[in-house]
Amino acid sequence: MPIKKGYKQLLAEANAEVQTLPVADAVALHGQPDVVFVDLRDPRELDREGRMPGAFACTRGMLEFWIDPESPYAKPVFAEPKRFVFFCAGGWRSALAAKTAQDMGLENVAHIEGGFGAWKKTGGPVEAPKPKG
Repeated sequence: MPIKKGYKQLLAEANAEVQTLPVADAVALHGQPDVVFVDLRDPRELDREGRMPGAFACTRGMLEFWIDPESPYAKPVFAEPKRFVFFCAGGWRSALAAKTAQDMGLENVAHIEGGFGAWKKTGGPVEAPKPKG
């Protein structure tokens, strides 16, 4: 049975509806008190690649539950009147997440073009992974 929409169409629709920040613009926002960077990568990615200092870690699979104030998993950060900048490894999950967050009612959302990979390549601040052992 063929699918109705593929990931390319979903990404195109998301990118047409949410703001995509060039990585240089995202770097300029880093550290501003009214901006929350939301890291959607899973814990293994964080351990392997490092982290953006100050970013709020929220795996993609929990996003809807953490945004919804009626959910038993709701996180207060999403009720704050801030700008939310989502990112993942390469910009795909974050495009879909930003659209979902916007559809749920968060008004000031964006995602980073190229994700954490572009962030690192551009020289954005990174906390190195913790040594194992």
